[in-house]
Amino acid sequence: MSIVNPGFFGRRRGPSDRIPPGQYATEEFPVLSAGPTPNIHLDRWAFTITTEAGVEHTWSWDELQALPHETPTVDIHCVTTWSKLDTSWEGVSLDVLLEDVETAADYALVHSYGGYTTNLPLDDLLEGQAWVVFGYEGGPLAPEHGGPARLLVPHLYFWKSAKWVRGIQLLLQDEPGFWETLGYHEYGDPWREQRYAGD
Repeated sequence: MSIVNPGFFGRRRGPSDRIPPGQYATEEFPVLSAGPTPNIHLDRWAFTITTEAGVEHTWSWDELQALPHETPTVDIHCVTTWSKLDTSWEGVSLDVLLEDVETAADYALVHSYGGYTTNLPLDDLLEGQAWVVFGYEGGPLAPEHGGPARLLVPHLYFWKSAKWVRGIQLLLQDEPGFWETLGYHEYGDPWREQRYAGD
């Protein structure tokens, strides 16, 4: 005898189930940056993955555009406590970019135009968890939100989704980035409220 009634799918997830502790939902998309917005011309834009052995894999803007695109719709969570649900993006999965990269690295240090950096475990960039995005809500990604391209890692606090991304350095040992050296958490899981070192 079944203990589940036909048509029962469990408790449906509402917006409150998608908002981590200490966060509030907003319709706005606040602009927060660690420095001025860089002016990046697409004919000079490039994205480079550098292995721990120094081998470089580089894509121009046109080469990036020629790769398979995905259109993830995800919730994003900022360490300053706002969350924005159902954001729609367009970009290239890191799985595609890392497909032919030979590495023994466990960590990644992301580099941005303008000098910003942030660190992540390499595993958090794989298996459909991260993208280099250049589109937002059906249009080009605006410069103030990281255009022409930014990293998107929605399962971590949004400072890990580096704006104006220009490359990823693969590392054998973890190396803290900009905010991490100033006391932010090394990992940044919003569901565990990992905002600052020691959280």
